[in-house]
Amino acid sequence: MTHASGTFDVKIGPVGDSDTADGIALGRMVGTKEFQGGLTGTSVVHMLHSGTESAGSRAYVAIERVTCSLGGKQGSFVLMHRGSMNKDGQELNIVVAPNSGTGELATIAGTFQIIIKDKKHFYEFDYTL
Repeated sequence: MTHASGTFDVKIGPVGDSDTADGIALGRMVGTKEFQGGLTGTSVVHMLHSGTESAGSRAYVAIERVTCSLGGKQGSFVLMHRGSMNKDGQELNIVVAPNSGTGELATIAGTFQIIIKDKKHFYEFDYTL
């Protein structure tokens, strides 16, 4: 495994209005990210999310195409996100989609972590090529 870490800036917003029924909201968001550090580049992310007002629970799935330089190699790959949050905490799982790498990153596989501290976004990325 090789490790990369750094920061990223994110801009994300809703696409259309949320669909709410029976106290459950469903929505869609699209955003972009700019990565700095061991991975430098940009991404586009498409997210589907749900939430309940009464319980304060949230869930999301997302697909993110990252175009970058990583370890001196150029290419793109896809990250698959699955996350949930409730009163007891949160769970986030982000992995490289199988066989999604292009260019010099064609064989990439790995796990990606997002850390938010003091409203700043950090990442930790463990990968193989």
